Amino acid sequence: MYRSHSCGELNASHINTEVTLAGWVQKSRDKGFMNWVDLRDRYGVTQLIFDESRSQKEVFELAKTLGREFVIQAKGTVIEREAKNPNMSTGDIEILVTELKILNASITPPFTIEDETDGGEDIRMKYRYLDIRRNPVKNNLLFRHKVAMEVRKYLSDLDFCEVETPYLIKSTPEGARDFVVPSRMNEGQFYALPQSPQTFKQLLMVGGMDKYFQIVKCFRDEDLRADRQPEFTQIDCEMAFVEQEDILNVFEGLTRHLLKEIKGIEVEKFPRITYEYAMKTYGNDKPDIRFGMEFGELNEFAQHKDFSVFNSAELVVGIAVPGAGNYTRKEIDGLIDWIKRPQIGASGMVYVKCNEDGTFKSSVDKFYDQDDLTNWSKATGAQSGDMIFVLSGPADKTRTQLSALRMELAARLGLRKSDEFAPLWVVDFPLLELDEESGRYHAMHHPFTSPKPEDMSLLETEPGKVRANAYDMVLNGNEIGGGSIRIHDKATQQLMFKYLGFTPEQAEDQFGFLMNAFQYGAPPHGGLAFGLDRLVSILGGQETIRDFIAFPKNNSGRDVMIDAPSVIDELQLNELHIKLDL
Repeated sequence: MYRSHSCGELNASHINTEVTLAGWVQKSRDKGFMNWVDLRDRYGVTQLIFDESRSQKEVFELAKTLGREFVIQAKGTVIEREAKNPNMSTGDIEILVTELKILNASITPPFTIEDETDGGEDIRMKYRYLDIRRNPVKNNLLFRHKVAMEVRKYLSDLDFCEVETPYLIKSTPEGARDFVVPSRMNEGQFYALPQSPQTFKQLLMVGGMDKYFQIVKCFRDEDLRADRQPEFTQIDCEMAFVEQEDILNVFEGLTRHLLKEIKGIEVEKFPRITYEYAMKTYGNDKPDIRFGMEFGELNEFAQHKDFSVFNSAELVVGIAVPGAGNYTRKEIDGLIDWIKRPQIGASGMVYVKCNEDGTFKSSVDKFYDQDDLTNWSKATGAQSGDMIFVLSGPADKTRTQLSALRMELAARLGLRKSDEFAPLWVVDFPLLELDEESGRYHAMHHPFTSPKPEDMSLLETEPGKVRANAYDMVLNGNEIGGGSIRIHDKATQQLMFKYLGFTPEQAEDQFGFLMNAFQYGAPPHGGLAFGLDRLVSILGGQETIRDFIAFPKNNSGRDVMIDAPSVIDELQLNELHIKLDL
């Protein structure tokens, strides 16, 4: 064996024990007659001591040649440390080394392997295997493992069965872009990498596997952000003989289990709000409810005065920002500049200061009196010392802009605390959404989502008003999971494809296998998929998923460590019947 113990487990109870350790040299300190080496492995750090008077000469001399990140094996005796280090779990002891072997030397690393490193993100991603040796990255991966194990334990205890589904599947036109894989044996034909195992898990329900889950890799060829990667991991789940309430109860239970076991936090039953309420009150369908600043609609109190900006607007809406009444004009102007950025696109902002004496001072005092502004404060829930910020314009666009401002202000005010968790369900999503450019309806979730039974009659006359049997779980302003009750009969599925613009031939070509399966006794079923990367990052108190993925891609979708994607040999292209026109 290369080691009898890890570098993190030895303590005073092991004094006078003969041990063998192996790991990486964290650092060494040469005092001439005495040499100390900090030896690191995944479990911790142990100090080795080489003493000119107590160590064999060849061992003592070899120790002087050790550099950072050398891989070594050391045998010796655990002794009490004279200068104890209370900050280390092994700080009471050290190892008087009697045998030393260099297992592999190391060149000088491009950055220091320390918690606070001198390496920038680009260089650390290029040498990710070195970055993983650092405690922050290593601990994130261990944290991810712990979450995944708790998921498997919880679902397995409820009789869910983990089933693997194919990675080489058929490309479909719905949803995001597929990554495609050419088939060498089928000239001119391509597989697609799955964006989710959606149809396969439905087929498993037809097959009688009534409780399925899979922690599965999925792929989408779309633009990247801090919380997106071209390949990502889902906790994918499906159940048969269930209604929406059954799904919500099971996966609310899973989330409460994770919060308790991983974070030690007890959460009561999750609030439930409709999509319509979320959009009207928070301006988006994944609201952060760790703080207030709910929207107050002001059309009734702000229009029909002499202020043409508000009179011509479809929506006038504001938020009360707690304690912001002391903002300076410079700070307010900075916020106005912020919302005018192209990313937000607002044309301006009105503000009202709520004075401690109950009076108001606004940027539109010329048009509105104290009674008007009192109504504004009531509509937004403003208190003395607050500031009301008001936007106006087209309803959907204005709500989106105010939502972005709300989140920015919450961040500046320290209201988005990473150690607080506020989950909720958003339900009753629209089944379809209209694409303004094409004039076609698209499935808001996916084309297998069941309409609310009471809304079925609206499909013919008012498809935009049909609600879906769909639900999202939101945690701290992030959608961490989403799902629906599925269509499970061929006639309804055909009708759905019709309203999505599929011809009968197209529907049969793309999804005939699923509709055929529905003819063989498909049970009612539904499910949900969590984004594991995002869930883990939120539980870990961080914003980006990249820190919790062992080998992530950069913002351009590149793996800079292995330099992928890359060109391939012309011979391979010929075998795949692909000709590049460069």
